[in-house]
Amino acid sequence: MKLSEYFEKKMGTSVLATSDDRGIVNVAIYSRPHFIEEETIAFIMADRLTHNNLQSNPHAAYLFLESGDKYIGKRLYLTKIKEEKDSPLIATLRRRKTTALKKVYEAETKHLVYFRIDKVLPLIGDKE
Repeated sequence: MKLSEYFEKKMGTSVLATSDDRGIVNVAIYSRPHFIEEETIAFIMADRLTHNNLQSNPHAAYLFLESGDKYIGKRLYLTKIKEEKDSPLIATLRRRKTTALKKVYEAETKHLVYFRIDKVLPLIGDKE
């Protein structure tokens, strides 16, 4: 199964890890990736710590834990390749159309950050 199909079909919890230029790590809950091409994904980001870290260190790790009672999922190792500020594409990609903090969210600057997928591993183990 192609990676884009996997993320279309599976539900679960996702975490994106970044670090700044000094190696101080941040971990944040994130949505499933938006596939631009099979090897290129994008995330919609507010102007917060995760986005700020990517300004000085383009590397990130994404962990996806499938819903259920087993430890099944994927780990993606990523490199930022570009970003767009307040891109019109964000409105078409956004999965959640309503949010409790809609007014706050809409007022924030949003970035569409693109990543190259460098490596894909299962949630547990080191076999690609």
